[in-house]
Amino acid sequence: MALLIYGLDKQIGAARTWLDTFREQLPRLEVRIWPEVGSLLDIKYLAFMHPDFDVLPTFPNLQAMFSRSAGVETFINHPKMPKVPLGKVEPPGGDPMMTEYVVMHVLRFHRDMPGYQAAQAKREWRRVRIIRPEERRVGFLGFGMMAQKPAQALQSLGFKVSAWVRTSRPSGEVPIFHGRERLEPFLNQTDIAVCLLPLTRETEGIFCARTFRMMPRGAMLVNVGRGKHVVETDLIAALDSGHLAYAALDALWPEPLPADSPLWLHPKVTVMPHVARRPTVAQLVTEMAANIRSLEAGGPLLQRVDPALGY
Repeated sequence: MALLIYGLDKQIGAARTWLDTFREQLPRLEVRIWPEVGSLLDIKYLAFMHPDFDVLPTFPNLQAMFSRSAGVETFINHPKMPKVPLGKVEPPGGDPMMTEYVVMHVLRFHRDMPGYQAAQAKREWRRVRIIRPEERRVGFLGFGMMAQKPAQALQSLGFKVSAWVRTSRPSGEVPIFHGRERLEPFLNQTDIAVCLLPLTRETEGIFCARTFRMMPRGAMLVNVGRGKHVVETDLIAALDSGHLAYAALDALWPEPLPADSPLWLHPKVTVMPHVARRPTVAQLVTEMAANIRSLEAGGPLLQRVDPALGY
């Protein structure tokens, strides 16, 4: 039984770190680093971030794959992708880095830090009414593991928090809107929208002129989903008209953002180079090991991707 790591040693941690960490957590598992594959018959598990299935050989005994990337849209429909279960590798309780990142941008916008920075550049002593957290409505689009912790943190600070999801689920402390027909009423009452959606045919371009008009004047956007969730020209038009106040974009399209993109120098846009979270080798190995233990005991993948849904 062996696990093959493809590309992760180039992106997150050196090969020796991967080997040593797996040895600590699953000492009986043989770990191989691409391109040192050895016998294809030995490979039972495959871990990657950006797989090239045109390059990877066929593994006759492959049982499961693990994707480091939260988004799988770039390869989920590849004709050569093995027909075995695919799981995401994310901590079940969310990632503190994502929580601090989302809370940071919401607080920046809530306390109008971009406005104060602009005033400082003009040497202007700017004093305006400070809006209280209970006056500010934060809405999460997508309410999976990565969204729930920042939502709870913002609630604890007094913000009114809600969420919008694809299908119905019970509302707990956070009110839940679901389905296309509930998107407009959700956006109508959202002052700061936080996008943590997967990218699918249904969600591509979800932030566009039509949906921006659904948001209150002066609303703000924090996109931590995928770059294609936002129609760039429509965003710039909404910001220039004053309908939207600010946008913070951690995910963009394309990446890296071209030097001539108008987003770089737009006064109401914060461009971040896709840095909301950077999991460590130890975190990733812990989640892969938990999945492998579950599978070896006859259980399921812990965070299985549904290819039909795209996430």
